[in-house]
Amino acid sequence: MKLRNIAIIAHVDHGKTTLVDMLLRQSGSFRENQQVAERAMDSNDLERERGITILAKCTSILWHDTRINIVDTPGHADFGGEVERILSMVDGVILLCDAAEGPLPQTKFVLSKALALGLKPIVIINKVDRSDARPHEVHDEVFDLFAALDASEEQLDFPTLFASGRQGWAVEKMDQITQEKKDLSPLFELVMKHVPAPKVDVNAPLSLLVTILEANPYLGRLLTGRILTGTIKTNMPIKAMHRDGQLIEQGRVTKVLAFRGLERVPVDEAEAGDIVAIAGLGKATVADTLSDMTVMTPIQARPIDPPTIAMTFSVNDSPLAGTEGDKVTSRVIRDRLMREIEGNVALRVAESDQKDAFEVSGRGELQLGILIETMRREGFELSISRPRVLFQDENGQRMEPIEEVTVDVDEVHSGTVVSKLSERKAELTNMRPSGGGKVRLTFLAPSRGLIGYHGDFLSDTRGTGMMNRIFYGYAPYKGAIQSRRTGVLISNGSGEAVAYAMWKLQDRGPMLIVPGVKVYEGMIIGEHSKENDLDVNVLEGKKLTNIRAAGKDEAVRLTPPLQMTLEKAIAYIGNDELVEVTPKSIRLRKRYLDPNMRKRMAKQVEA
Repeated sequence: MKLRNIAIIAHVDHGKTTLVDMLLRQSGSFRENQQVAERAMDSNDLERERGITILAKCTSILWHDTRINIVDTPGHADFGGEVERILSMVDGVILLCDAAEGPLPQTKFVLSKALALGLKPIVIINKVDRSDARPHEVHDEVFDLFAALDASEEQLDFPTLFASGRQGWAVEKMDQITQEKKDLSPLFELVMKHVPAPKVDVNAPLSLLVTILEANPYLGRLLTGRILTGTIKTNMPIKAMHRDGQLIEQGRVTKVLAFRGLERVPVDEAEAGDIVAIAGLGKATVADTLSDMTVMTPIQARPIDPPTIAMTFSVNDSPLAGTEGDKVTSRVIRDRLMREIEGNVALRVAESDQKDAFEVSGRGELQLGILIETMRREGFELSISRPRVLFQDENGQRMEPIEEVTVDVDEVHSGTVVSKLSERKAELTNMRPSGGGKVRLTFLAPSRGLIGYHGDFLSDTRGTGMMNRIFYGYAPYKGAIQSRRTGVLISNGSGEAVAYAMWKLQDRGPMLIVPGVKVYEGMIIGEHSKENDLDVNVLEGKKLTNIRAAGKDEAVRLTPPLQMTLEKAIAYIGNDELVEVTPKSIRLRKRYLDPNMRKRMAKQVEA
């Protein structure tokens, strides 16, 4: 059977997963009456809630006599490690670009990876049915981006389609939209014509590069990758090699699974060029080579960009520890983190200097936030430190990670954004109108300056601004950046928060908790309006006497508290604070709960 392998790449929220849904529907992969969830490829609960793709996934469709393997890739830069590996197992890419927003930082990132591998993209200007769509301008911007990334002449001669993934149609020219028959057949035909069939050698010994690892409750570890040469059969002996050629293990293939629509179907054998999942090996992981016993040279795996941010995951030692989760010891936390890094090559885990703590490094706050949220839902209790950036040393000079930040804001807010980012040592590199009274600003900013900025950004732009960021490179250290300007209100006792006490404290600053919540000494219950921290009593009830005034008692009216999501909490805390994460709660606390201990440690830091 004829075969094509393609990946769909784009900036986050430009419509990759929705387009794959429509391709599956129109190729007949679903029955007419079959109940299928919207964005069927986003199978993970977190992916559905946030509307983003976190894990790369494979699917397969049949178009006439050709099987097309499609890989849906994440759009966020924090999951770039997934994208880099996935592109090594396809022969073509479909680059999606929003017809209103145009190319954004992640578009540039994924496209540069695809061009570097010599792939020739098909460009789809998606969402042309939007009221603010500007398809022809965006098409010119995409061409300029190709040129800026040093695309070859063949790559610059890319075919383009204008489409609406949600409505399920694509056309070659915008004036064809008025015609009656509209579906995705132009895209299918373009894939057949433009994407080459895999160049394979079926008679050579087996070799396969592992690109995705996952755990299956019935089959154990499943290793997914494209067969480069040879044939794989059930029960055949194979070995796994590290990228440096070192033997990892030998074993037998217990199951070969091929992708058929959204299902994975067991097959007796698969040939070079196909993408398959294999069960039977216990140690092999991502970037390892699976091969015949006679093969001695591993397949070259692409190096992964280094982590730029780190957090400390430690055992929850608060007075409420163990009351809401069942996985609380350092041993189970360590085992879970080690399982995570087997499949997630962009993460690093190391033992910390502190007792019962681990240093977890990754690409960004979102990637680490997703890991914490996943562990929390699995029943873990953790204490999380403030994120810190990882510096490098080059010829005795301290280098820090820099990110390219693209901001789309209304013109009236642009001055505030420029001012705030300049305070955080960002440099404005470009400013241009982007239509509809909006301005697109481009900055180069140190990663540490962006920690905790997103909340301020949404406030400054009245929730209308859009900010995208991507790793740019390393640059000399840019000096100290002022952190949070306000102090916090800290509970001075343990018990349940009382509405009357909170009402009396409202003048001091906004609260982070609601009445009736359990608090303990050293827990952060609000934000102080001044720069210093303040210990307060939220447990004090109203003294009742038998004497009553003629007037009615004042009603206790509380201002709604500041809502702290996990990402907000991690960005909000200072260096001497922690986020306590449990399956039911997110609490903020001081690292040292005892006030005397806090004063002693503060003096040591000053000294």
